[in-house]
Amino acid sequence: MIKRILPIAALGVALLSNTGCGPKGGDLKHVKGVDYKILRHKEGKLAKIGDVVEFQILATVDTMAGKPVDTLGDSRKMSPGVTPAIPVEEVQGNGMWQAVIPFLAAGDSAEVQISCDTLIENIKKTQPNQKQLPPWLKSGNKIKVLLSIISIKSKEQAQKDMESKRAQMQKEMEDKAAAQMPIDDKALQEYFTKNNIKATKTASGLYYVINKAGKGDNAHAGQMVSMKYIGKTLEGKQFDANMDEAGNLLDKGGHKEPFSFGLGQGQVIKGWDEGIALLNKGAKATLYIPSPLAYGTQSPSPDIAPNSILVFNVEVVDIKAMPERPMPNGPQGQGQQPQQ
Repeated sequence: MIKRILPIAALGVALLSNTGCGPKGGDLKHVKGVDYKILRHKEGKLAKIGDVVEFQILATVDTMAGKPVDTLGDSRKMSPGVTPAIPVEEVQGNGMWQAVIPFLAAGDSAEVQISCDTLIENIKKTQPNQKQLPPWLKSGNKIKVLLSIISIKSKEQAQKDMESKRAQMQKEMEDKAAAQMPIDDKALQEYFTKNNIKATKTASGLYYVINKAGKGDNAHAGQMVSMKYIGKTLEGKQFDANMDEAGNLLDKGGHKEPFSFGLGQGQVIKGWDEGIALLNKGAKATLYIPSPLAYGTQSPSPDIAPNSILVFNVEVVDIKAMPERPMPNGPQGQGQQPQQ
């Protein structure tokens, strides 16, 4: 994929839309170590420094005679609905396809050719200790970039559009969570009936069972809590743990330590932030966490399918004041919630 060339040629994210018909450039033009020609041109405002362009790109490299071309990056293979975008900046150095952007308007397509010799020379100057190069980066080879400009926006407009898109995505996620919650609740009710479990339900939809009462006040937001835990799916598949079924801490990389995190700081999934706040030091409990309070559709690993209900057996080892230094992310099952 595109990462193979990013560190060297800064090809960035990538793709090509159709070149279509319309006026085309003739002879190749040259700018900052790259050759280019306009494949399709539409009248309109050219991209300028400070703008943000959405684009598609396909990058390939011609290898030895008789050998197929090697695809370096293709933004058509990116996540559905994702269009790459970059700010237009003054290009420093030679051999970067971005140097062509200021000559293009929205709807334009261009072919950019970059000599691998130019890139090799750049590496020698800027990264003299770089000894190992990608197998396609050989003298005489040529990179071809097919570039299509989708839109050109001011920095301010691009920021507004991004915020609007994020708000829309957040709304969609909330709607999906709202639709999933009754499904998960029904599954939990059936599970409790089948296994003769009497669990308490909170207003959010979290269920819990206190297996052993602790002492003192319950943990609250802003405190550091240290935990033992076993995480399983509702089907009983264990996906993470730092203790065994007997409550003994497991040896993880030569360390037997409870997991510590700042409560109410968004460092863990919502079901943990809420559920652990129901417990005091020494308490043992089982948390039944509906998927909207866990990872929802964003599965963190193959062991946790999208929309999985999670079950945690937990024990509060300690509760104390929050240290000033930031804490690392937690383990898999109750780790940091994926970024929205």
